[in-house]
Amino acid sequence: MKRFYLIGFLLLMGFDTLAQVSFKYAGNHAIPFAVSLEWVLSVFSQPWVYGAVIGYVGAFFTWMALLKHAPIGPAFAASHLEVVSVMLLSIWLFDEHLNTARVLGAIAIIAGIVCLGMAESREHVPEPAEA
Repeated sequence: MKRFYLIGFLLLMGFDTLAQVSFKYAGNHAIPFAVSLEWVLSVFSQPWVYGAVIGYVGAFFTWMALLKHAPIGPAFAASHLEVVSVMLLSIWLFDEHLNTARVLGAIAIIAGIVCLGMAESREHVPEPAEA
């Protein structure tokens, strides 16, 4: 079951990251914004829009599969790992910079997921049999 969780959450993080990065690229290619059919058609001619759709559809189905088995608290927390992955990819892809607040935020997200996972695993430890 641990392997299921690991693969599932890595897939979820991958799909969510794909969606967010694709939206950023699509947004960069949609400038300047205009309320017109030509602008909408130009946006939908960009492959990044479809990457975002694939990311969200993949994340939805992965999330539904995970929720069948995973406890909701740690699962919900772990579903936000894409915040960290997008932040790290943005350094490379979009020339964004790390600062103290971002690093502390990423550490807080990861620490929260670890704490929830540890609390959940303690709740499911079987009681020792009495003699």
